[in-house]
Amino acid sequence: MNAAPILNPFSLFVASIFTSNILLANFLGMCSFISISKDMTSSNGLGMAVTVVLTITAALNWVILHHVLIPLQVEYLRFIVFIITIAAVVQVLEMVIDRVSQALYMSLGIFLPLITVNCAILGVSLFMEIRNYTFVQSAIYGLGSGLGWWLAIMALAAIRKKTEKSKISPGLQGPGITVITIGFMAMAFVGFSGMLAVQ
Repeated sequence: MNAAPILNPFSLFVASIFTSNILLANFLGMCSFISISKDMTSSNGLGMAVTVVLTITAALNWVILHHVLIPLQVEYLRFIVFIITIAAVVQVLEMVIDRVSQALYMSLGIFLPLITVNCAILGVSLFMEIRNYTFVQSAIYGLGSGLGWWLAIMALAAIRKKTEKSKISPGLQGPGITVITIGFMAMAFVGFSGMLAVQ
């Protein structure tokens, strides 16, 4: 296994939010991004939940990979194990939120199952492995990627709210203007890539 890259934690954190945004630079997790971003409340709820799950699963999958799969020489099972870990974390998080705060559970409950099938969650764990991050780097990358996802979905929800009251050509209304908006957002985020990039 190659040595972990030497990365400043702050640089990794900022890069994972802006220059290497998991959604707008890598285009992972687009399904729920487009479907849920119709209103601010839903977007905020899903964004928070994705951030929590990404942070926990990135750290947990690093531990499982380096202390279970690699010592047992069964790295080829990582895809299955990572997906099981993600599903388990989402399930546990759902139960904890249900116990701790009924109000929060009612607002997030319908969004939590969506996270299990969000490819951005698995993508972060795979990037963590490919880039040979340390445990701390993996946790920071997971947190930054979650915040980047949250930022992107909130921005799209705000823009979609504005476009509802704007005069748009009938041929572009609905999915058309949404896809164009995402394209412009992606170009804006990719514009940061010259400043700082995560390899």
